[in-house]
Amino acid sequence: MNDKVILYSDGGARGNPGVAAIGFVIYDLGGKEMVRFKHYLGITTNNQAEYKALIAGMEEALKIGAKDLVCHLDSELVVRQLTGKYKVREEGLKPLTADTLRLTAKFNRVEFVHVPREKNKLADQLVNEALDEIVT
Repeated sequence: MNDKVILYSDGGARGNPGVAAIGFVIYDLGGKEMVRFKHYLGITTNNQAEYKALIAGMEEALKIGAKDLVCHLDSELVVRQLTGKYKVREEGLKPLTADTLRLTAKFNRVEFVHVPREKNKLADQLVNEALDEIVT
C-alpha cells in the first residue's frame, strides 16, 4: 500500500473535436510502475480528453489506496484551471473541472504539476496506442 503516488496522465484527440483517447501511469515514490491504462473515448475535444485522463487516473489512485497524489500533466491549461490561475470558460470543461475537484477532496493532498510533453512520454504513447488500435 502506497500512501503517496505519482500520476502521469494525458488525453488527446485527432482533430478537435475528433477521435480521442486517454492514457495514464501511476508510480510509487520509488519510481516503480504500479498501474498503466489506456482507453479510447470516442469523439471529444483535446481538453476534454485531458480532463478525462486525469479523472480516470485519480479514480485509480483512490482504488489503490493513495492518500497523497502528485498529478503530472502536459496540459498547461488544465493545470492552470485547477490551480485557479485561469477561469474555466468552455462549457464542456465545467463539469469535468467540478468532477476533478470533487475527487481532489477525497485525498489528503493533491498537487497538479505542468510538465513538458517529453516528460510525459509514456502517457502520451498510451493515448496514441489506444487511438491506433481503433483508427487503423
